[in-house]
Amino acid sequence: MNGATTLLQDLDDAIARGTDESRTKALWHATDILITGRYSDDEISTFGEVIGRLADEIEVAARVQLSEVMAACDHAPLNVVAQLAIADEIEVAGPVLRDSNRIDEKLLVESAMTKSQSHLLAIAQRKSIGEAVTDVLVKRGDQEVVTSVAKNEGARFSGSGLLHMVRRAEGDSILAEQLGLRKDVPRHIFQQLISKASEDVRRRLEHERPEMMAQIQSSVSDVTGDLQSKFGPSSRSYFVAKRVVTTQYRQGNLNQDSISNYARQHRSDEVQIGLSLLSSLPVDVIERAMMDRNREMILVLCKALDFSWDTTMSLLFLGAKDHLITARELHDNERDFGKLKIETSRSVLKFYQSRKTGTDPVTGRQPELQVH
Repeated sequence: MNGATTLLQDLDDAIARGTDESRTKALWHATDILITGRYSDDEISTFGEVIGRLADEIEVAARVQLSEVMAACDHAPLNVVAQLAIADEIEVAGPVLRDSNRIDEKLLVESAMTKSQSHLLAIAQRKSIGEAVTDVLVKRGDQEVVTSVAKNEGARFSGSGLLHMVRRAEGDSILAEQLGLRKDVPRHIFQQLISKASEDVRRRLEHERPEMMAQIQSSVSDVTGDLQSKFGPSSRSYFVAKRVVTTQYRQGNLNQDSISNYARQHRSDEVQIGLSLLSSLPVDVIERAMMDRNREMILVLCKALDFSWDTTMSLLFLGAKDHLITARELHDNERDFGKLKIETSRSVLKFYQSRKTGTDPVTGRQPELQVH
């Protein structure tokens, strides 16, 4: 490639002369050729070597300008973009952190974990942000960063990330409102947010999200007693649910995703019947696990079934009174769930299955599910 040969010659001359002017001239010569042409990956890599070496030699002001150019270039050399992104000077790192589509998620996570709040703010303003990055932003970012990422429609949040945002929104009406306005916030998270929001925020969200508020008002009536009463023998809806879920199970289509979807729709009949089939435990045992204020039983059941934390969390919210759980309780449950071992939980489940129709010889009651 003639251009590459010329660039390398200019580079050698620039370094040999050792002046800022010669280095800067060679840098822009290389950059101009790169952004105005179409090149293969190998050729772009060659440009990266040239531009990267020169970028180490130029003044901060020139590196800022280079960052702005590289941020807008959809075939910018990866090494150059990475080199600019990890710069301590936010003026240098900011443009590529905010706008470059050549930065991978690993580098964004690293920057979010180690750099300044200004760096985090630049990342929070990207057009698209994955869950691994937002997880760091919501934990490490200051108020401006967290509010910015909450406003960002291109940001995606994990279940734990959203819950962390809910905790941070306590006493922060701006963040609470921005989070409540997001269309991707699940109903149970929205409900948790509303329960802690100020009256002003609730009124504004009621105006902006009437459909979500209406669903919550409806779901609040589904208290513990209502859930339990659905399983009476005279309930037609229960038998319909049993027929549907049993058919799903026999066809091999009943799985974690099914249970999670039922839970998020507050379809408690389907959830309890489905868990009963998957665990080989009676429905009344599943119902008790769902409604018990001691969450250990449902945590062990979910771990034994190898459910994810997000699915487990949906079941916890479904079984909680008014479908509300405090942030502290949820944090403790997540910690306890993480400590459980699958094999141990399955051993406990197997023991309980073997005694599901029996009673404890001392108390005369069914044995409690416990982990020691």
